[in-house]
Amino acid sequence: MPCCGALSDNSDGTFNQSVTGDLVFSCLRPPPMMHEDHFSLVNVIAFCPNTTEVHIYKFFTDKWEKLHVLAKHDQIVSGIDWSRSSNKIVTVSHDRNSYVWTQEGQDWVPTLVILKLNRAALCVQWSPKENKFAVGSGAKSVSICYYEQENNWWISKVIRKKHESSVTSVAWHPNNIHLATTSTDGKCRVFSTIIKGVDTRGPQAGASVDWKFGEQIAQLDLSPTWAFGVRWSPSGKTLAYAGHSSMIYFVDDVEGSPAAQNLALRDLPLRDILFVSEKMAIGVGFDCNPLIFAADETGLWSFVRYLDERKVTPSTSKASQLSEALGKLYGQSRQGSSSDTVEPSKPRGGAHENCITCIVPLRKGSESIVKRFSTSGLDGKIVVWDLENHITISK
Repeated sequence: MPCCGALSDNSDGTFNQSVTGDLVFSCLRPPPMMHEDHFSLVNVIAFCPNTTEVHIYKFFTDKWEKLHVLAKHDQIVSGIDWSRSSNKIVTVSHDRNSYVWTQEGQDWVPTLVILKLNRAALCVQWSPKENKFAVGSGAKSVSICYYEQENNWWISKVIRKKHESSVTSVAWHPNNIHLATTSTDGKCRVFSTIIKGVDTRGPQAGASVDWKFGEQIAQLDLSPTWAFGVRWSPSGKTLAYAGHSSMIYFVDDVEGSPAAQNLALRDLPLRDILFVSEKMAIGVGFDCNPLIFAADETGLWSFVRYLDERKVTPSTSKASQLSEALGKLYGQSRQGSSSDTVEPSKPRGGAHENCITCIVPLRKGSESIVKRFSTSGLDGKIVVWDLENHITISK
């Protein structure tokens, strides 16, 4: 999509031209922790500016305008997901609660969901059919929430005593029953979430309906460190997640005989992953630059290149290289000056200047291939990327 010049509005945001990103929304500090887009449909975006609120903006011709502020949580909002079909927003927070927001006229009306947690809720995601959602938490558990028509409320069933530490991410299998999780115990697990009266046998379900609720289908012990950003491929045949030791793992046939590929990264760890097709994935994280991974005809995955290509002036000082590496690791600005023995840091020149924490697909209708996606980071930016401007997408 075309880029416009830098324009500002009167509602905490600016629309900027990116170096290589296709659309950038820069919000004031504090930066957004996560975001959720309806950009591909109605040019609307929801994000949390690292507070107890969720802000909803809409893009009008040449500027972003604030439409709503969702304010109900008592502590920082840690997860947002916006359902495409039912147009509902679910939010979770460190206050251990969740709200499902429904639009009624011009207002968003919240409905409290009791998660039965004694620690902070950390992440959330709607299921493919949007009839339930999963919440990962610091209580070493996952809450599966669904709407009970008879009593007109949202209730939750909890998967307990399976994780040894906080649940950092959740991902639904296309069959709407299997749920993958990652945890700071370094493990990736897959559970059955089948609920009587909610889930029915479908063409994609297969033998999934034979599992009981909360039953562990698989446990992957590939990472020696924290694990993040679990995702399924569009068909559900491949599972990918990241390790904090700068590793990314691709696993085929999880339910049967798992076949894993461990891919070591040359730079900093990833925080989130997105499959754009069955044979291509995008990873984002502490390197502040989306990474492209692709599988060949034999199914072997490899790193292709950075999406946000840029030329970096080589440094003549080893101390400068170390300083820049530590700056990236601890989230320091690359724009600042250094000590007398170290050269000044060079600007990165990319769309993001700090860790990318979230990546969201932007689809139109029933598209199976993701051609556009958005990212948000600790630099306070939300960037929309058009892959067709950068690379040919492998099917």
